[in-house]
Amino acid sequence: MEQELHIAGMTCEGCAAKVAHLLRQLPGAEEVRVDHAQGLAVIRSSRAVSASDASAALQGTKYQVVAAAAVEVDNRTEPFALRTYYPLALVIGFITLVSSITSWSHGTIDPMRFMAHFMAGFFIAFSFFKLLDVRGFADSYAGYDLLAMKWKGYGFVYPFVELALGAGYLLVAHAWWLNVATIAVMGFSLLGVLRAVLNKQRIRCACLGTVFNLPMSTVTIAEDALMIAMAALMLLPGS
Repeated sequence: MEQELHIAGMTCEGCAAKVAHLLRQLPGAEEVRVDHAQGLAVIRSSRAVSASDASAALQGTKYQVVAAAAVEVDNRTEPFALRTYYPLALVIGFITLVSSITSWSHGTIDPMRFMAHFMAGFFIAFSFFKLLDVRGFADSYAGYDLLAMKWKGYGFVYPFVELALGAGYLLVAHAWWLNVATIAVMGFSLLGVLRAVLNKQRIRCACLGTVFNLPMSTVTIAEDALMIAMAALMLLPGS
């Protein structure tokens, strides 16, 4: 059977992905589709799902099951706030610090070793956050990645691709195929990010999984572009 529930508090695709993930945990739930613009959740299940059951599933979040007449979709644009990106800046800062220490040699930082260690730390750390909630990440990633939109399974595979790339930069950092693979993976990911930003989609960036609610922005573009640039530099002769 299919049921419709009106959900208040959703403002973006990330919200819809989170609500879908939580409602999917309901007993009997087989498929959940959520539209944040309409404030609507459609649940296909083997048993009836009550509003109280759905409310319990959403407990502790800003989302609420409401009557249809009470639904009000908030489409306002939230102002940019540096504190929003604090978790991302903190993670990048730690990776930079550790990479600087491990690449220090003879009174200076070895740039190639720094890049290899930075990329290893980047991929391993970011895959860790995604693996904390793989299903939630896959839901969010399907909102903007070009391949994940067509094949949702890619969202479940992607964290392991990042983990493999991270391990590669610890073991065989200067292998040409590793850097080519990084350029291909991050370049394709960048296409989806560019599309979302240029279309002004208000969706959550899935770079740190579902642990932190980071909005999609030019910061995400810079993050992907940086990894592509580093991999390209490591492909240069003599690197």
